[in-house]
Amino acid sequence: MSDFVNELAVIEEPEETLSMNPKKFILWLFIVSIIMLFAAMTSAYLVRRAEGNWLEYDIPAVFSYSSIVLVASSLTMHWAYLAAKKDNFGGLKIAITITFALGMAFLYMQFQGWVDLVKQNVFFVGNPAGSFMYVFTGLHAFHLISGLAVLVFALIAAFKLRIHAKSLNQLEIAATYWHFLDILWLYLFFFLVYFH
Repeated sequence: MSDFVNELAVIEEPEETLSMNPKKFILWLFIVSIIMLFAAMTSAYLVRRAEGNWLEYDIPAVFSYSSIVLVASSLTMHWAYLAAKKDNFGGLKIAITITFALGMAFLYMQFQGWVDLVKQNVFFVGNPAGSFMYVFTGLHAFHLISGLAVLVFALIAAFKLRIHAKSLNQLEIAATYWHFLDILWLYLFFFLVYFH
């Protein structure tokens, strides 16, 4: 009888539920939706390219340099995370500030890439190859601007000492989104170079 009671007790114990910070969950849903958007667009690019009437042009060299800048910004974002884990508030503020500055430099370089495209007579309308280039880079730039906004909020929180070793959620969200945007750009850049 006691074995039966023990078995019932085991059966009735509630199972542990997996939990995730709601803001992190929303971030991951947003990231998945962005992945789906760019996957659909790169698929459309390949299909349309196969149909012909495709303008050949040189991908602006500044896009290569901007890729290096964005990778460097991921390194400084990781530095910010490590500084926060050690309650190094000075390092945290400096690292987020540098990350923000590198993000702004990336956007400026993307704009210079568009200027170079115009010099090559590659416009948003007139040929699908140019249209795709502007859409890819423009949508990524839009998402990067949202990433810069997230960084600003993290920087404000850092200056108010709300980010520290025992309170990393806001910085983890900012870092996850920022690293994702960097990886997304590298994917787009290498995709465009390879399938150009």
